[in-house]
Amino acid sequence: LTGMPMTDMLFTVLSAALINNLVLQMPLAVDPILAAHSRSRVNAMGIATTVLMAVSGVLAYLLDHYALQPLGLTALRLWVFLPLTALLIRPVLGALTRLRPTLPTEGLWPLLLGNAGVLGVVLLGIEDDEGLAHMAALSVGAGLGFWLVLSLFSDLRQRIADNDIPLPFRGLPVELISAGLMAVAFLGFNAMIKA
Repeated sequence: LTGMPMTDMLFTVLSAALINNLVLQMPLAVDPILAAHSRSRVNAMGIATTVLMAVSGVLAYLLDHYALQPLGLTALRLWVFLPLTALLIRPVLGALTRLRPTLPTEGLWPLLLGNAGVLGVVLLGIEDDEGLAHMAALSVGAGLGFWLVLSLFSDLRQRIADNDIPLPFRGLPVELISAGLMAVAFLGFNAMIKA
């Protein structure tokens, strides 16, 4: 993972987490966000998604640069990366269960399988093609951004549970409106970094 200055890696992680958030700027991982989660499951889902994005991003980069590009099979990227990310779910959940036995990882498999953000970050990172270190930083940043939005939505659900919301806006409508407002708020991070 050498060849990329530490400040560039940090900038890539922060950019992927805050400025170019996969959930708010490109709604790629909205389904797991809108599914109801308890606080402990939010942390388990955030950790599992971050690790899955990092591992699949690095493996996909290596597979692309050492197998697909030399053989001229770059048109098959989607057909290779989709099974790769799906096959990595069980080992990642197994490793997390061994490392943190108190983490509630049961039932996360379908949510990780349906998370388009994992495949999206792999395809976006391969398309950028700025090196393995950039791909690793992008994957970790996207995972941390997903975890941040997942935590924000969990807090939002707790806050609106006891409030008097008009009947047509209860449930999914207020969550989608809140997601739009969060996306606008996250646009404020664009002003923080000027090239």
